[in-house]
Amino acid sequence: MVLLRLFMLLFALVVSDLHSLSWFINVSESQGPGTVIQFFSFNCSSYTPTPTLELLNVQPPTTFFNPPSLARWQGTYVGKLTLSSSARLDALMVNHYKLWLKFTCGNYVTQGPLFVDVQRDLSHIQCAGRFASPAGEMIQVPETVRPGARLYILLLPGLELHGAQMSIISAQDPPHFPGPFSINEQGWLQAPSQGLLGQAQKVFQLQISVSFGQRQSCQGMVMVKVLPVSSSQVSFLKQAQNITIPENLAPGSEVVQVWAQGVNLRYEILSPMPSPFFSIGREDGVVRTTAPLELACTPGTAVSRLQVKAFEQHQPRDSAKLNFTLNVPLVNLWPPRCLPALLLSQIPETAPVGTVLTTLTCEDPDSVGATLDYKLWFRSSSDPASLCLYDRALEVNATLDCDTPGSCFQHAASILVLDGGQPQMTTEVPVLVMVTPVNEFSPACAPRMFRVREDAVPHTLLGSVVGMDMDYPHDNIEYYTSGGPPTFAVDRLSGEVHLLGPLDYEQQRVYRLTVLLIDHGQDQNPNCHRSGSCTITIEVEDVNDHAPECEPPFQELTIYVPLGRSVEVTKVSCRIPQEPQRLAFSYSIVGGNSQNRFILQGAVLVHSDLVLGPFWPEQPNTYELLICVADAGPSTPHLSTTATIVVHLVSWKASTEVTNIHRTTVSSIMTPMLVTDTEAFWQPQPWFVVVLTATGALLLLALGWLLGRLLQGLAQLLQAPSKPAQALLLNSIQGTEGSLEGFMEVSKMEMPKAPSSVKSLQHFDGRAQDPRTGRDYLFNTRTGARRWL
Repeated sequence: MVLLRLFMLLFALVVSDLHSLSWFINVSESQGPGTVIQFFSFNCSSYTPTPTLELLNVQPPTTFFNPPSLARWQGTYVGKLTLSSSARLDALMVNHYKLWLKFTCGNYVTQGPLFVDVQRDLSHIQCAGRFASPAGEMIQVPETVRPGARLYILLLPGLELHGAQMSIISAQDPPHFPGPFSINEQGWLQAPSQGLLGQAQKVFQLQISVSFGQRQSCQGMVMVKVLPVSSSQVSFLKQAQNITIPENLAPGSEVVQVWAQGVNLRYEILSPMPSPFFSIGREDGVVRTTAPLELACTPGTAVSRLQVKAFEQHQPRDSAKLNFTLNVPLVNLWPPRCLPALLLSQIPETAPVGTVLTTLTCEDPDSVGATLDYKLWFRSSSDPASLCLYDRALEVNATLDCDTPGSCFQHAASILVLDGGQPQMTTEVPVLVMVTPVNEFSPACAPRMFRVREDAVPHTLLGSVVGMDMDYPHDNIEYYTSGGPPTFAVDRLSGEVHLLGPLDYEQQRVYRLTVLLIDHGQDQNPNCHRSGSCTITIEVEDVNDHAPECEPPFQELTIYVPLGRSVEVTKVSCRIPQEPQRLAFSYSIVGGNSQNRFILQGAVLVHSDLVLGPFWPEQPNTYELLICVADAGPSTPHLSTTATIVVHLVSWKASTEVTNIHRTTVSSIMTPMLVTDTEAFWQPQPWFVVVLTATGALLLLALGWLLGRLLQGLAQLLQAPSKPAQALLLNSIQGTEGSLEGFMEVSKMEMPKAPSSVKSLQHFDGRAQDPRTGRDYLFNTRTGARRWL
């Protein structure tokens, strides 16, 4: 095949130097996909654009041919046409194709046909049809067939012109076969020369071989069934019948079945011939309608007379006839016709009772002007009392309240229209009523009051505003604030009230916030909204955030105390300037009451010394008392401050005259003058502190080393002193000690006693003058410590 293609290519290159297209080629039907059908040779100048070869169309249309290819070879363009992957050539189906080709070389275009003739391939001829199937071809013949009669013709397409040889190869031995069947070259199967009488109900299997060409053959089977022939006469049991059938009997419906006596009978209608409205089954004798029996269109079908013949299949002369009459009475065929055929209506839920939705117009095609009956039947589970049918008008019968979930948004019903004919016909008109919601009610909410501590942090949830809306869907509300303080905000969807800013009980204790409620999604019109409002009150709860202040914060008193009696020293006066309404305080002595000589009775400081004993010193005793004053109200946290009271106790002896006895307190004589001293301080950076500390440590090490060397040299000098010098040094030391002791005693008498804790304090923020001595001193307002100037 490859050599053949090369030869065809060379031949095309040498011979096919053509300027017009017109070829006739023959192709065997055995050629498969990819087979080269034809080569083409074209001359085209190299100065022109690349030429093209196109397949314009194929007649008859098919996809068996690929688009042609075009390649340059030795200065000549060679085209090639091949079979496609879907090619299945069959000479019996299509044996001739016409392909129209177009060659383009620059501006030069030429077209022409290519005629392809598909040749029959004898090597592909096969037996086909039921003859070649495993079951074979079944034929039926009566036993009375004449001897040698032609029973069957075997037709094999494509073999009639090729001299096929046919023969029966299966055995035909008696006693089963009365004689051999035969078949000739034309495919005629002939009965045995002995005939088939007495072979009824037998089936003869004949295996037939078909040979053609060189060693080409196929096989098939033909089965011959012999049918018995009865010699009895054909007769009907009933000679005349009157049958009544309805007018609305559908085409193809069974009317009656006739029975006749006989063997292998067939039936046919003799009169009327042809029969336009009735037919009879050839084998079963069933009479059926073939067209509608409409008396209005064909009045002649009211009474039909039929004559039926029954005969034997193989002896048509043995027959019998039957006459019967078909009566077609008038029947109510058509249901009422209504306009409109479908009722669709849309009404708002506020439609008043009695509103007419639509009016139905119906008529009976069988009886124009007849009275019709109308009935309303609900399909959905909605309230059937909401709609009613009055005459032919569909009306609103009750209030359409759609504010209950799933109540009446859609009403599905049907109007049944019944006529008065027989049988009664009914027309159903579907009804669908859409009830649209209407925004009837405005949202509302109840006034609320919330409490919040004044130290609450922002975004604290205070509570929720609960809005209510009776329209469906219920409570579909959005919340907004209307002109309220920016300290609070309301969530748009949930209605939660949140704190946004800080609160101050002392500046404002009550806030009133107007909340605006707007509903949505409750009306057919999405822009229809209703609104409402309510006022919420927010009360700020007081939180203790200011400590008490005492006036004065420091007192120095001198009191004369009789022996064994309690004396009121002073009353501590404190208040909170920012919250003047808070007056409840607790008082306690937290320092300086070393001998428990003082007690507090509320805000009053009392000296209590009922048993003093005989050793009461005559010089005054000084006590520096620290009194803690804390608020005692319900607010938390409890803050406190400390007041300092310096008390000088002077004993009051019994021998003292009454006229000379007096009691004096600093607070009653003179109010100390308070001087506030603000000390500025420098706070260095941490890195500077580290550097300074390291430098100071190095300096101290250097000074310590230098001092050690000095002491070492001094010790060497003092190791060997003279005795006179030692005596002199000892006397000088003793003299010095005596003078120091005298100096210390004098100092002790002059300097007043002060607690060690007060002396250790180094920060004083106030200055005052002692009213008794007239000396100025500095004091600490928190601890009460003082320093004399």
